Amino acid sequence: MSILIYALAATVQPPATPPQVQTIKEGDAYVMRTLDGSRPIYTFDRDEPGKSNCIDRCIMAWPAVTAPAGAKPVGKWTTIVRADGTLQWAFDAKPVYTFVRDSEGTASGDGMGGVWHLLPSTPGG
Repeated sequence: MSILIYALAATVQPPATPPQVQTIKEGDAYVMRTLDGSRPIYTFDRDEPGKSNCIDRCIMAWPAVTAPAGAKPVGKWTTIVRADGTLQWAFDAKPVYTFVRDSEGTASGDGMGGVWHLLPSTPGG
């Protein structure tokens, strides 16, 4: 019986936490960036609260900040289920994305098409 309990315990994983982000002052605003590659995080005006409308070619240019299975909400960070079944992080009910043309230190997608915006923040998140 102890072997069965050990096997079950070994398969239980702790819940995933929100994406690792840092808040950086850029000009007069504070902006959230991912820690893996320091990429700015954006929201899309055509999304609905809790639903991503960025699909097909859009998602190729604006990759979703995906969440692993088992991710749990923390504060304003929640998850949504995309149409393809993957989990995506959302902040204050807004799905979040990165932009393929950005790199460390750049935020070239802000205001693009009038519908993409940097996810603003305050010091400390």
